[in-house]
Amino acid sequence: MNKIAFIGAGNMARAIIIGLVNSGVAAQNIMVANPSEGKRLQLEQEFGVLQTSDNLKASEFANVIVLCVKPHFIEDVCSQISQAIDITGKLFISVAAGTTVAQIQAALTKESATELAPVVRVMPNTPSQLGLGMSGLYPSKEVTAEQKESADTLMTAVGKVIWLETEAKINDVIAVAGSAPAYYFLFMEAMEKHAITLGFSAEESRMLVQQTAFGSAQMVVQNSDLEISTLRGNVTSKGGTTHAAIEKFKEQGIDEMVKNSMNAAIARAEEMAK
Repeated sequence: MNKIAFIGAGNMARAIIIGLVNSGVAAQNIMVANPSEGKRLQLEQEFGVLQTSDNLKASEFANVIVLCVKPHFIEDVCSQISQAIDITGKLFISVAAGTTVAQIQAALTKESATELAPVVRVMPNTPSQLGLGMSGLYPSKEVTAEQKESADTLMTAVGKVIWLETEAKINDVIAVAGSAPAYYFLFMEAMEKHAITLGFSAEESRMLVQQTAFGSAQMVVQNSDLEISTLRGNVTSKGGTTHAAIEKFKEQGIDEMVKNSMNAAIARAEEMAK
């Protein structure tokens, strides 16, 4: 049975812990390390997991270490762990954006080391908090089949996963899934604002928009054998109201706008990695 340590107790750590506990992982096999006690004590009280303020204690406890710290802290945290304890056989899973496998491995390598630590880099998204996440995973070549299975189990506890053949694809996952919830929120926000100008109350506008978005997403999920373009066509009668709206979106360049915005996310991810 894997013992799992979370370095950091933010939203993503919480989401994964909820998924693991709900999937049957014993709370006593999970330890959370965080310098401030508020979040880790809350996780202990809610789910029964172990907690500590000491990253080294958590890392010694576990054979799977999930790095949930902010990107600008991750190299210092990894260096602290590798210099203080024996990390042989431990798998490191990073959910930090913009920090490469090579950077993490360099921070985990002692001067006397002859082998690099196994690292799986993960790009999750915020719906993971609801168990509806979409994550891309990339393993370093040192990751064993058993460790890959452990990482897969960890992230499928909070949604669906795809394994990537190159690390560069992580940036593409950021554009398509990692950052994407905000795209939908922005579109919903714009619809909600206009609904209010049409005379609906704020509460009515919110309900109209969120229920329509929820129902539309469910139609995509439940009709996975159909192309999304087919689902769109099924509700777009030529010459009707929906057709008028769709044609206006096309006229104003929605495809180009979406492509350029997603490419901007990829470019920024590449900049962060440098």
